[in-house]
Amino acid sequence: QVQLQESGPGLVKPSQTLSVTCTVSGDSITTDYYFWSWIRQPPGKGLEWMGTIGYRGSTYYSPSLAVRTSISRDTSKNQFTLQLTSVTPEDTAVYYCARDRWYGALDPWGQGTQVTVSS
Repeated sequence: QVQLQESGPGLVKPSQTLSVTCTVSGDSITTDYYFWSWIRQPPGKGLEWMGTIGYRGSTYYSPSLAVRTSISRDTSKNQFTLQLTSVTPEDTAVYYCARDRWYGALDPWGQGTQVTVSS
């Protein structure tokens, strides 16, 4: 069964770049018709979709975050990485990666990793 595991810095200073990597096992991130997404949940708030990278490498971003967001992949390591620039304390959240489908079902998810933005 496919498994996803997030890895992040834990703590990032304001104005710096947040980088979180998702390592996928049990499936290839290049498999046709699968998509790989980043979702975050700030404390006390709901889930927020951030962006997605498709099986051919195309990327899609939330309009509210697009100017600060970049998703890339390393197919040799079966990993995809989220970068969020110019972070503020409002970017503090649990960051999740998840596999998506062409029809928009997010399954499975990683466990999530806490990232705190603070000086």
